[in-house]
Amino acid sequence: MGEILVGSCSWTDPALVRSGWYPPGRRDAEGRLRHYAERFPVVEVDAGYYALPSARNSALWVERTPEGFVFDVKAFSLLTGHPTKRAALPADLRDRPRGRGLVEEVWARFAAGIEPLRAAGRLGSVLFQFPPWLGPGARGEEFVEQCARLTAGLPVAVEFRHPGWWRQERERETSALLAHHGFASVAVDMAQGLPSSVPPVTTVTSSSLAVVRFHGRSRSWGSGSKEDRFRYTYGDAELAEWVPRIRLLAERAERVHVLFNNCCGDAAVRGAEAMERVLRVLRVPQFARSCAP
Repeated sequence: MGEILVGSCSWTDPALVRSGWYPPGRRDAEGRLRHYAERFPVVEVDAGYYALPSARNSALWVERTPEGFVFDVKAFSLLTGHPTKRAALPADLRDRPRGRGLVEEVWARFAAGIEPLRAAGRLGSVLFQFPPWLGPGARGEEFVEQCARLTAGLPVAVEFRHPGWWRQERERETSALLAHHGFASVAVDMAQGLPSSVPPVTTVTSSSLAVVRFHGRSRSWGSGSKEDRFRYTYGDAELAEWVPRIRLLAERAERVHVLFNNCCGDAAVRGAEAMERVLRVLRVPQFARSCAP
């Protein structure tokens, strides 16, 4: 049976810092990470989507967290096909023409930035969250293939935002595509019934890792502000719905990362705490408890 690690998709979100979840004396950069890592065994670095990670920061993250704590790092926007502002690129790359050469250089720098995590055995995965306009078909599969060539040798998890990838008639093909490249599949919990709703398909495409990301069930998912889209508090009954699915994932993968992305105030960390509580109550044996005594 695989190990289940629960955490959130950020420990530095400004709304979380303002929420009061971090106690006095632990609100600086080092204190926040140490406090978080005492309570959860995994975190997603969402900042990697907005700016290239630095090797210095990665080394500091290793120093400030206990042995066994792992980081999933969200891939930079240019690498996943999202719009990327020039200002988000390193200064010496801002005038480079957009194309494969730039993507390869950006990936090389991204990989160098997370190398201390990989070298220390702390890199859980690189999350490639593809945009909602990347649908299934030849073009989408070719883009996934390009990403596989770039990332060879590193653990990758893939989240599709276009619901077509996981519709029933396509599910088997999508699973086979990810398995072919050794990519871990990301299952999602989100509001259903919207045009952009991705179904909660739980399939294992890598024997080493499966990922579940909880986005919240806000009906404003396809519109409104970031706060509107992610403002959602999970109840224990909603989380308990996922326990049988998570158990099944853990039967087929060495590790399952359960991550809360409803980053509005302290909702994500509270959701992760609630999921830990549900797993304890339901006596899920492979649940990796937090490091706190």
